[in-house]
Amino acid sequence: MARKWFALLFIASLSMAVLALTVFGQTKPKAGSGQSESAKSSKPQRIVYKTDGLPKPFATESVRNPPKVVAAPSGAKLEVPAGFDVAVFSEGDYRIPRWVKEGPNGDLFLADWQANTIFLLRDLNKDGKIDNAAERFTFTTDVNRPFGMAIQKVGTETWFYVANTDSIVRFKYQVGQMKLEGKPEKLAEFPTGGHSTRDILFSKDGKKLYLSVGSQSNVNEGEPAIRAAISEYNPDGTGHRIFAAGIRNPVGLAWNPVNGQLWTAVNERDLLGDDLVPEYATSVKDGGFYGWPDSYMGQNVDPRVKNPRKELVARAIVPDVLIEPHSAALGIVFYTGKMFPREYQGDAFVALHGSWNRKNRTGYKVIRIPFEKGKPEGGYENFLTGWLPGEESPEVWGRPVGVTMIKDGSLLVVDDGGKKIWRVTYKGKQ
Repeated sequence: MARKWFALLFIASLSMAVLALTVFGQTKPKAGSGQSESAKSSKPQRIVYKTDGLPKPFATESVRNPPKVVAAPSGAKLEVPAGFDVAVFSEGDYRIPRWVKEGPNGDLFLADWQANTIFLLRDLNKDGKIDNAAERFTFTTDVNRPFGMAIQKVGTETWFYVANTDSIVRFKYQVGQMKLEGKPEKLAEFPTGGHSTRDILFSKDGKKLYLSVGSQSNVNEGEPAIRAAISEYNPDGTGHRIFAAGIRNPVGLAWNPVNGQLWTAVNERDLLGDDLVPEYATSVKDGGFYGWPDSYMGQNVDPRVKNPRKELVARAIVPDVLIEPHSAALGIVFYTGKMFPREYQGDAFVALHGSWNRKNRTGYKVIRIPFEKGKPEGGYENFLTGWLPGEESPEVWGRPVGVTMIKDGSLLVVDDGGKKIWRVTYKGKQ
């Protein structure tokens, strides 16, 4: 019996060292899992990555394994927890749709990254979807690889802000306007190349504007300070400063509705093996340093850096919520609506675009991060899945990017692989 227990303990310890993954049952009441890996359970599984037991660099060979994006196979469907429903909200001749923003009057603005276009989507017949022929309009083409968007009143003027891949610009705007007129005003410029997505977000009082810019490389020392960082500006583009640094590729930005903290979803570095380095979602501290390129997950020094900055490594912050390596975390939003059950209030949703650099695929889903009183409970659970048939599949039929909650409390998910926007609603009992 003693030998049997020793063998079991050894196997469990070995699994933890390789994967640094713990799965345990939920502590909050949930609506049901709807996930293939937990379909037999009445509760969703919680996935928790920890810094203890992370594998050593190069423990496995790094691979290039990009997916082939195909049309949805016959019978394929997306899975959501019990009581929820998911349906196509908009589709058409999009090229690479990536991000969506809701205006004060309910108008929706969709940034098509490759088409260099922002579309206006307006559900005129109130049927819960966009009928493209009559309800989709070209809002502007005077943009360059657009991504993040914001609408903000500054003084007596209302402006429509766009985060291009090379600049922040703004247009004069009136609520309800069908098309932007005139040339945009350029507020800030930054380097192109490498990670090209830029999100922007205003502070709640409208006095500051925040910008996410990823690194140009995987682990290159000496990149411009604006890269691998979140910047802060005044609304007119002046007063630039680095708000937080060492964040390899911060993408989506969001405000925690309980404590007002800034949060971001981040892609970490590649080529250290299948199970390094975890992606993450985290609160962002003013003046904080998050490791890149010197270290990861705190004080784990990257062996490829020739001269790691010891003083920065010593104060590198461990992110709040670690996510399976190479999942490609992009969009993030906190749920504050009234459509979903009460236990979803204040929780975060993160879109995982999916791996291209891992032997077995991961990501291609939207996850939920449960919060309690403004703080993450620990780990995450799968919420919207199905685009990935299996971790060894060479094909996928969708890749989620942007995720946002709109005024009616539903969740919109932009899928640049399937070139669609999906809408998640709740129809179960409250």
